[in-house]
Parts: sequence; C-alpha cells; structure tokens
Amino acid sequence: MLYFIQGLTMGLAYVTPIGLQNLFVINTAVSQPRRRVYATAFIVIFFDVTLALACFFGIGALMEASGLLSLGILFVGSLIVIYIGFDLLRSKGSTESSADVNVSLWKVIATACVVTWFNPQALIDGSMMLGAFKAALPADALAAFISGVACASCCWFLGISTVLSLLGAKITPKVLRVINVICGLVVLFYGIKLGIRFVQMLLAVL
Repeated sequence: MLYFIQGLTMGLAYVTPIGLQNLFVINTAVSQPRRRVYATAFIVIFFDVTLALACFFGIGALMEASGLLSLGILFVGSLIVIYIGFDLLRSKGSTESSADVNVSLWKVIATACVVTWFNPQALIDGSMMLGAFKAALPADALAAFISGVACASCCWFLGISTVLSLLGAKITPKVLRVINVICGLVVLFYGIKLGIRFVQMLLAVL
C-alpha cells in the first residue's frame, strides 16, 4: 500500500501541472456535451496510462541510446504543438452543444493521441521521472507503484472533467474565447520552447 500511495501522489504531481493533455480536456469539458466530455476523459486516460507504462518500462533507455531519435521527436513534436496552439487561437468561443455534437470520435482519439504520445515534453519528462523511480524501487514494488500512477491519471482527468462540465452552463462564449486564447498561448509557449531545445541539441551535435 505504501508504494501504491507513493505512485498515486507522484502521479498527481506529474499530471496536475498545466500541459497539453489538461488543455485538451479543459477545452472539451467547457464546450461539448457531457457524454463527449467523459468519452474524451477516458480516451485521454487510456493514452496517459499507456504512456506512463511505456516510460516506466523503458522508453527512456531507447531515447538515451539514440540521439537522432531524440532530435526527431523534438523537431516533429514542436511543429505539432505549435500547430495546436495556433488552432486554439483561431477557434471561436461557443457554448452551444449543437456546435460540437458532430465532432468525430476518431478525431477525439487522434487528438488525444497527439497531445499525449506526440508531446516531446511528456515523453522526456515522463521517461526521466518514471525511469528514475523504477531504478530506485524494489522489484516487488513496481506493480503497486505504477498502479498508483495510473489511478492518479483516472482521478485527475475524471475530476476536472466533472467540475468543468458542471460549470459549463455558466460559461459564456466570451469566457470560452478567453480560455481558448490563454490555452493557445500556453501551447505556443510549449512549442517554441521545444523548438529552441531542438536547435540547441542540433547545434551541440554539429
């Protein structure tokens, strides 16, 4: 139980700070029907937990072994993140459910996958953090610890989805537009920061 609680608290500390996944869930929760909000939350949880498992059981070692892989992830990821940021800035605030009912579930799945698995910051930070914990834990504690991390993901994304969905009716299009702009600026910051890191790593190699 001790290692489960350790995984739960570490998982919450890792997933709570503002990031691409949270921005995606927040925008969905305040603009789409509740049924789609929870579908999105479960989809994001699936990708978040699978990424945590991949990071915990060795993706960090793969990235350390190949400098070209790290560069490739940073380059492609920064472009994707910047595109998502601009897309948020262009989007118009709307709280009408009818405006979002026709959003394809496959599009939701693809976007959730992109903001999780194609987010270099999540790959790098997750690999370093979870990899470090894995190296420090005894073999018989690994399952309990990673189960706690997975539970943290479920609690967080379902929690913010529920709270924001309940408040959604009180959020006007103007407020939603402000949220989209703020989220877009934050995402752009992530993308530019990743692009700078890519240039720094490339110059170091050259």
